[in-house]
Amino acid sequence: MILTSEFRPGIIKRANNGDFGVLDDSQPSLFTAFLGSKRIASGPLEQVALVAKNAIDRGAKQPLFIYNDSTGHAIDIDSRGSDAELLARLSRPAPPSRPRGRGRPKLGVIAREVTLLPRHWQWLGSQPGGASVAMRKLVESARRANQEIDQRRQKQEAAFHFMSAIAGNLENFEEACRALFANDRHRFRVLVAAWPDDIREHASKLAFE
Repeated sequence: MILTSEFRPGIIKRANNGDFGVLDDSQPSLFTAFLGSKRIASGPLEQVALVAKNAIDRGAKQPLFIYNDSTGHAIDIDSRGSDAELLARLSRPAPPSRPRGRGRPKLGVIAREVTLLPRHWQWLGSQPGGASVAMRKLVESARRANQEIDQRRQKQEAAFHFMSAIAGNLENFEEACRALFANDRHRFRVLVAAWPDDIREHASKLAFE
């Protein structure tokens, strides 16, 4: 999504299902702005957004994008008005959640449908605390056991999203994606060697650092 001076209410992000939603600020992320193939800022969103706004105000001719380094997705912001107005929009809190209805409190848990075989339900039901407690323990155990794998996958996906948005037409793009998901750092760097410096360095950073 290109950063423009047109009306863009708040900050939005593309979710995995293709929908858009308010950016979650609960976990601070770093962002990077590109003007064409040149990286012009990297850091907290407020800092990067001000640099990007300044480029727009000065009449930037090339496409300008801001990427979330955690996901590799581009975000869109409303760059109209003064710097203070822009910062005020970025600090706008997320919309309040819907009031809780009658019944027992959720205690931070979310209800979802899970399909298991009868023997799975039988085993879960026999565990201390019941099926819900047993499933939460299993998930937490799996998260700890697969933390390194999950982190590598998240880095690969962020790099892929960034590369797809800005480098899809560059030489060796498809082969570089294969090397990325094969976790072949050396081959990846060989394949992207001819890319513009800032794009090459940022893709490598997202993928392997």
